[in-house]
Amino acid sequence: MNLDESQRQKVAAWIADGATISQIQSRLASELGLKLTYMEVRFLVDDLKLTPKDPEPPKVAAPVAEATKPADKKSTPPPAEPPGMPGGVSVTVDQLARPGAIVSGKVAFSDGQQAEWYLDQTGRLGVVPKQQGYKPTAADMQQFQAALQSEIARMGF
Repeated sequence: MNLDESQRQKVAAWIADGATISQIQSRLASELGLKLTYMEVRFLVDDLKLTPKDPEPPKVAAPVAEATKPADKKSTPPPAEPPGMPGGVSVTVDQLARPGAIVSGKVAFSDGQQAEWYLDQTGRLGVVPKQQGYKPTAADMQQFQAALQSEIARMGF
């Protein structure tokens, strides 16, 4: 695609302002009437010898104590919530499922108790509390199942 000098300068200015390829694609269509595919815009930017700026990754502050502690490589810890907080059930999903499970993770109940959970190949849900003999309340189990269903749907299962 051949652009005149003023159009090239506009594209260069957009890139200097931090526009992404998809934003440039949209602006070419809306402001200049040029409908290009994403790949065509990428080639155009490359032909103009311009380099879009990479967006800054979101900064995640890790607590100092957590950073020095050996990490469980299979899961992310559940967010810390005060015990007894209403609606305080939180669910995390392991990056690698435990052996024999199609998906697994951790749950923190509203009373501060924690457990590991898993779904096996037949779709059965298993919950293994950290404290032997612990039984979560019925309300916590309902919140856990709703949160788990939401997480699994978000993952595409």
